[in-house]
Amino acid sequence: MTYRAPAGTCVGHVHLKVSDLDRSIAFYQDVLGFELQMRYGAQAAFLSAGGYHHHVGLNTWDSLGAPPAPARAPGLYHSAFVFPSRPDLARAVARVIETGHALTGASDHGVSEAVYLDDPDGNGVELYRDRPREDWPRDEDGALVMFTRRLDLDELLSEAGR
Repeated sequence: MTYRAPAGTCVGHVHLKVSDLDRSIAFYQDVLGFELQMRYGAQAAFLSAGGYHHHVGLNTWDSLGAPPAPARAPGLYHSAFVFPSRPDLARAVARVIETGHALTGASDHGVSEAVYLDDPDGNGVELYRDRPREDWPRDEDGALVMFTRRLDLDELLSEAGR
């Protein structure tokens, strides 16, 4: 018998080791718009969207002042934050650009549209929105077909409403 996680199971939060807590709080709060829910002294903080206890945990317990992890080593590839709509994603991306923070990529995956950047410690961050399930690309047998194509950022940003 094979166990399968039940439908509705999702990632509750990401908890990251960071080298400078205040710098990371500023990025996740001021650039990405998460709200600081709780600070655990000078060593940890918890941020969220919409008042949830936390979507992002940050700590310096084993990483205070440390350099970023090597790019070619095992570890986190990126954390991904899904937005409820395309205009919401566009507003988030516009905010990142307004702060002067560099984007590292923008892709259309068929099932989703995604924009990529790095946090101050070099942890990858994906901001994305899912397309409606009925619009996901499938082959003639009905199997899901994902791909990576260039996302038109200008067209996305036109939906920011600014």
